[in-house]
Amino acid sequence: MRGGPIVASPVASVSLDMDNLWSYMKIHGDPEWSSRPSYLDALTPRMLELFGAHGLTATVFVVGADAVRDDGARAVGAIADAGHEVANHSFEHEPWLHRYERGRLEEELERTEAAVQAAGAPRPVGFRGPGYSLSPDLVGLLAERGYSYDASTLPTWIGPLARAYYFRSASLTPAQRSERGALFGSASEGLRPVHPYRWKVDGGGDLLELPVTTMPLLRVPMHASYLLQLHQSSPRLARAYFDAALRACRLRGVGPSLLLHPLDLLDARDAPRLGFFPGMALAATEKVGVVARALGAMQRHFTVVGTGEHARQLLCRGVARHRPAGRAGPRAG
Repeated sequence: MRGGPIVASPVASVSLDMDNLWSYMKIHGDPEWSSRPSYLDALTPRMLELFGAHGLTATVFVVGADAVRDDGARAVGAIADAGHEVANHSFEHEPWLHRYERGRLEEELERTEAAVQAAGAPRPVGFRGPGYSLSPDLVGLLAERGYSYDASTLPTWIGPLARAYYFRSASLTPAQRSERGALFGSASEGLRPVHPYRWKVDGGGDLLELPVTTMPLLRVPMHASYLLQLHQSSPRLARAYFDAALRACRLRGVGPSLLLHPLDLLDARDAPRLGFFPGMALAATEKVGVVARALGAMQRHFTVVGTGEHARQLLCRGVARHRPAGRAGPRAG
């Protein structure tokens, strides 16, 4: 992983998971997902304009099934041309990825790598599982395939609450509910480390884990989707919450890794079938303003880079190892 000199100020990172319209519909049980409806042509310029306005070189985690399409390939090319990192977000974006057998996991990685490269970006060196899905087999495969980092863990206890909210309006068969039974993880995810660490892989290798940051000690999410939901109730409270989260990160020595999703920049006019998703009643311009303020607040306290550069600097500085076993290990399914 290449980059500039290591800076002295605390480092933070920003990434966006480029989940497409069809992937949200699929998880929610909408049968029309199979036609693969897309909002990428609306999302891509908005995302690049936001990053450009803040002088940010960020990371975008891309779904392989989109990268092989015309609009997805255009998006990947535009992201790479703008200097941002393109990372792997699996091929089919199924949050039950941790249930896959090793051969299917390898196929997910290979197909996405090939699609990203064909669209004009370098071979990915970073991975994030859909729905924060991870398993010991996947960690091993990422290390074997030369990935520099994984960014799949979300150390929070609220997973079951988020899953219940999502299922409340979903149209799922009993089999589909079972398949999605670990969506967003269990309450024990809150026991995972907030600081970056290394998975120690059987055979002698290791892999850096860069968690999606949650507020230290309280372990509640601070990424943009939750911030926007809070903003919908009280803009003042949302600002105070995010500022408090950044202060907590500084006090605990955590360089936050902030996660964005497409729906943080889109509204119901861009994705009318996703009205069930929190915050969709807000206008896109208002959402972009909230996210822009959060990025500005981060930049006042941290040197903000993409997750790949964040990982590079962490590896250069040295990160303690942690074996993937017990409660803090990847979900085995």
